Amino acid sequence: MAVGGLTGAGFGVHPGSGEDLILVTSHQGRGVVDCVTGRRLARDLDPDPAWPDNDALTCDGWSLGVVAPDWPNESVLLSKDGDPFRDAAGSTWWHIHREDGCELRAAGFSPTGRTLAVASRCALTLFAHP
Repeated sequence: MAVGGLTGAGFGVHPGSGEDLILVTSHQGRGVVDCVTGRRLARDLDPDPAWPDNDALTCDGWSLGVVAPDWPNESVLLSKDGDPFRDAAGSTWWHIHREDGCELRAAGFSPTGRTLAVASRCALTLFAHP
């Protein structure tokens, strides 16, 4: 989904359904999005970035790495064993996202492990497992 001027993103869990939610912040305000449907559930115009509490990039043995072999373009790597540089691509790690032209702002897992988010200055990409 396109999000102009994205400044940050952070996960939460819906108190009733237990589904993953993501808070997206930009210079135009904040929005809460359902990670499975992509539907915006709430929006306000407060531009406070609401910085995340931590920056963990791991979940249940999986980890993310952000690399820039052709800087300023950045890529996100998903690794099963925590070392995306040990084996060949497709064996224990996968290239899952490349960001061309927009600064990468955040990448991480939801607390439930069902959603992976990659957020750039221009867009939010969600990989969800319902």
